[in-house]
Amino acid sequence: MLESASTGGVEEARVLEIGGGIGALQSELLEAGATSGEVVELVSSYEAYARELAQERGLADRTTFRVADVIATPDDLDPAEIVLLNRVVCCSPDGVRLTGVAARITRRRLLLSFPRDRPLVRVGIRLANVWYWLLRRSFRVFLHPRAALVDAAKEEGMRLVDRGHVSLWEFVAFERA
Repeated sequence: MLESASTGGVEEARVLEIGGGIGALQSELLEAGATSGEVVELVSSYEAYARELAQERGLADRTTFRVADVIATPDDLDPAEIVLLNRVVCCSPDGVRLTGVAARITRRRLLLSFPRDRPLVRVGIRLANVWYWLLRRSFRVFLHPRAALVDAAKEEGMRLVDRGHVSLWEFVAFERA
């Protein structure tokens, strides 16, 4: 996925990692030559760790962390050359809409990863959701159809240029058409 994100070079690129946790992927792209990066998360609990990672890698002056609900306030996002949605669309019932929002603000390349639609994965997601229900947690995992995610990006002017998978996860990469 990172290799696909770097296609065409990352120099002079702003990287936006939505739902990026501590920002590991945007840190990799900053180390590869991207100019600046931002991690946007729904919760603040990752912020201290994201700042620590950026400090350890010498990237603190080139990266920021922000708490925001991308679905609720999509106009608050600044466009970026490279936008990453790594293992985050499955955390929201609005994962397809999130993909569309991310595509809208992508200037060059959009990458997203999500669970593969396989029988074992479907069973695992059901079991995980039962477990969350038993624990009285509101969090659920969602398996959005690949076609719906791809269509959401295409509707925003993106074209599919790469795809791949590793075990239970797959990724797709888009470029601005």
